[in-house]
Amino acid sequence: MADQPAGVDDSLLEFLHMEAVKMLQTVSTGHGMNNAITKLDTMGFRVGIALMERCALDVMRFKDELDMMRFLCKDFWLSTFLKQIDNLRTNHQGVYVLQDSQFRFLTNVSDSTQYLSSAPSLLAFSCGVVRGALFNLGLTCSVTAEVTNLPACKFHVTMI
Repeated sequence: MADQPAGVDDSLLEFLHMEAVKMLQTVSTGHGMNNAITKLDTMGFRVGIALMERCALDVMRFKDELDMMRFLCKDFWLSTFLKQIDNLRTNHQGVYVLQDSQFRFLTNVSDSTQYLSSAPSLLAFSCGVVRGALFNLGLTCSVTAEVTNLPACKFHVTMI
């Protein structure tokens, strides 16, 4: 696929993400939105494991948990979401907040308040990707996302 333009793969991923969210929302209308969010999170978890396997292939061992989070925010985020995370905060007790002011899967969503209610389903896949990537590094965690104004979002990572 060397003859494809540079952005083709990126566009396909964004379209696939939008269609997966749309399909699961449509299928899960009778069963509740939580079912769709769980399925998207599980899909993202499997993708995150595979992406981290490829991304961390030639990386030396990490010293500690914070070192793994820095790798996630710089190298992994760049290869997965095409930019580094804007801000990483921690309380040094297993809670991390990753802030992204222009999150890739939210940049094409209108910034009106009517779309804030659909943000959890739009971010469920990405939460799963982060959780799967950290699982591949040996960290078990829960990941939630928060959106106050689009396209910015915060991922809350809590180590278990």
